[in-house]
Amino acid sequence: MNEVVKFLEENPIQYLATVGLDGKAKVRPFMFMLEREVKLYFCTSNQKEVYKEIKNSNYVEITTASPEFAWIRISGKVIFSDDIGIKKEIIDKSEIVRSQYQTPSNPNLEVFYLVEAKATIADFSGEPPKEYKI
Repeated sequence: MNEVVKFLEENPIQYLATVGLDGKAKVRPFMFMLEREVKLYFCTSNQKEVYKEIKNSNYVEITTASPEFAWIRISGKVIFSDDIGIKKEIIDKSEIVRSQYQTPSNPNLEVFYLVEAKATIADFSGEPPKEYKI
């Protein structure tokens, strides 16, 4: 898990794939927020299309690549959380999130983590990919 978190933190812009409401694939930039109790947390607004897409079909995939041509893919089922402590940690950690939501009690702020998740880190070295259950 430490390698997964490290990779996400070192490559702060990830790409989240969902199934759109039109049934077609949708991908957009996203940011990993934090890891707590073996859960990878992300956030969004319940006013965005991505929130509606996830509520409609809650399996997602996240990917990003490093400047050294290594990449990670994480797939799993989204669970939304109302944990105000996690929301506060995210607000305190991320200036971008703080500027959009101001407080952890903002009703538009949604945080989520992944269950039934697996991560794969791979590169062009010829070595087999590393796989992790999350």
